[in-house]
Amino acid sequence: MERIKILVVDDESRMRKLVRDFLVRKGYEVLEAGDGSEALDIFYERNDIALVILDVMMPKMDGWQVCRMIRNDSRVPIIMLTARADEKDELQGFDLGVDEYISKPFSPKILVARVEAILRRTGKSEEAVILEEGGIRLDKAAHMVTIDGQDIALSFKEFELLAFFMENKGIALSREKILNNVWNYDYFGDARTIDTHVKKLRSKLGQKGELIRTIWGMGYKFEVNE
Repeated sequence: MERIKILVVDDESRMRKLVRDFLVRKGYEVLEAGDGSEALDIFYERNDIALVILDVMMPKMDGWQVCRMIRNDSRVPIIMLTARADEKDELQGFDLGVDEYISKPFSPKILVARVEAILRRTGKSEEAVILEEGGIRLDKAAHMVTIDGQDIALSFKEFELLAFFMENKGIALSREKILNNVWNYDYFGDARTIDTHVKKLRSKLGQKGELIRTIWGMGYKFEVNE
């Protein structure tokens, strides 16, 4: 069976080796790039990269630029690595469509756990799962969302968040429950992460964003008036 390919982009060879060793141990094939320009060359030469691990601070072209260019053509999951635990940076990353954000120094085991969680949720299912609620059509197998036939571009986390809401239509969901189900057990974030993603998701859904209702002091509910 062909191994899943992961692109690791970092200008520090020591960091690349650390990440590569842990991923290879788990059976992944790892491609490496030492700067943003090289990363884009590799990414566009291949059409089978399943996930990108991308450092922010790099020569020639930083991680933000690389992420922006990849997002112009692809929804491949992106994990950003940064030495700065800055909320503004994290919010900028989510705005650009980053799926996970990890601050250095980090545990390689946690990084691998997040990689595995993302790949589990983006893996090809044996049968197509279609959710249709309130005029929104979500195809889990194709990882596509359409409203009135119009394709809506969502990040990985926005897609998973919408799927979770639609699967739990009419149920009030606490922020803790959303974190546990959409971000999985290996995420150490807080409610602000959910609120940021819900705000972006509502914006991308346009008028349909009103279907995601805020339950004050608790969380959110996806509600459709029949």
